[in-house]
Amino acid sequence: MQTEPQDTAYRPDPAIDEIADWIGTPVEAADFPQTQIRFRNDRAAGSVGLAELDDPGWANHFGRFKPLDDNLTKPLALKYHGHQFRVYNPEIGDGRGFLFGQLRDNAGRLLDLGTKGSGQTPYSRQGDGRLTLKGAVREILATEFLEALGCNTSKTFSVIETGEELMRNDEPSPTRSAVMTRLSHGHIRIGTFQRLLALEERDHMEQLVGYCLKHYPGPQAPEDAIAGDEPAVRLMHQVVERMADLAASYMVAGFVHGVLNTDNMNISGESFDYGPWRWLPKWEPGFTAAYFDQNGLYAFGRQPEAMHWNCGQLAVALRLLAEAPPLIAAMERFGPLYMEAIARRWCWRLGVEQKGAERDAAVISASELAMRESGEQPDAFFYRNRGGHASTGALADALEGYEALDSSHEYWSDCAPQSMLIDEVETIWSAIDERDDWEPLYQKVSAIRAVGAAHGVPPEPAGTALGEA
Repeated sequence: MQTEPQDTAYRPDPAIDEIADWIGTPVEAADFPQTQIRFRNDRAAGSVGLAELDDPGWANHFGRFKPLDDNLTKPLALKYHGHQFRVYNPEIGDGRGFLFGQLRDNAGRLLDLGTKGSGQTPYSRQGDGRLTLKGAVREILATEFLEALGCNTSKTFSVIETGEELMRNDEPSPTRSAVMTRLSHGHIRIGTFQRLLALEERDHMEQLVGYCLKHYPGPQAPEDAIAGDEPAVRLMHQVVERMADLAASYMVAGFVHGVLNTDNMNISGESFDYGPWRWLPKWEPGFTAAYFDQNGLYAFGRQPEAMHWNCGQLAVALRLLAEAPPLIAAMERFGPLYMEAIARRWCWRLGVEQKGAERDAAVISASELAMRESGEQPDAFFYRNRGGHASTGALADALEGYEALDSSHEYWSDCAPQSMLIDEVETIWSAIDERDDWEPLYQKVSAIRAVGAAHGVPPEPAGTALGEA
């Protein structure tokens, strides 16, 4: 991977210490046979002052988990409950990961370094606490492409092969092992609040709400939407707005997360934890990513419903602190906010300026109809119709009078768009698995980053800055 310049100083800030005595359990990382660096995200590392680490230092911190300077002295496995496919489960928590450190980025935002595959914890149940190398490679691809398409996602910060052989039911085994570190805007989940409700820990719930409002402020709801100044209600409005935008970003990206359980929902509105994900081969609302999602609960077209339902579980938990009516009022904003976000993001990806709710809705409807009728893969559709110049039929009519966004980046002159369909993912993995050839992965990441550069910064609703300090 090409290195990136370091654009900020390292600024440790282990803010979780404020609530560490009850939100998690100190743990030790596994002692792996080897620590071979396979992927280091120097672009992300540059944003938090860690890009200048040499490879031995990188492996020490993100393979052996030597504490970062002035940071957490011991990893913290976080506690939470959650609805898994809408069945409540109190027997979960960080079973193969932990919070390793916290620091500020170049925008002043508080970020977490969290792991996956770092060993067993008190919440591992019957699991081995490990991650397959293939799972880590898949997460690199998911996070890079989502970021390029404007989704608020965690970043795959590091992948280190650990030299163990793992047995898995859903992969040819034995298979190679890895430990991954992700950089994200926190690991406070809806399931974190659910646990406190189940245990009736009101004081801790108040502390957690305060922690979230302090370190993840914004977006701000209209003043007339919030009755009084109750912290729990303010947090509820913020989470609803973030989740509505996240749901819209999935739909515009043509992405299916696959496992939208409440323990996988970050209150910062950031997508994370990628398992059976897929990108759509065609525009099909019923398309599912997980073979075990037999009823299509988390199918592509049901993702907004799933996130709204999850917001409802947060509202239930916050009833420990607030009355129902203002929490319900926050929930009722989800639909309109989602529609606003869909229009904002759809026009951005299509490469045209917005024209207002009614006209934008007509463009979206015409686009969906065109994809359904043609069977065209969504990435190809958005690429071909960039700026509306090549659009025909009802879509051309709907786009009449729309102004095109800048399309001067060389990506728009490529012979075909980048995509992330399952066959290509398997081809990239096969090169690694069969020949230990990592070049197809690195080339794909570079190509994906060109997609992000070509699209530019996605539009955001007002007041979405997270935790500037």
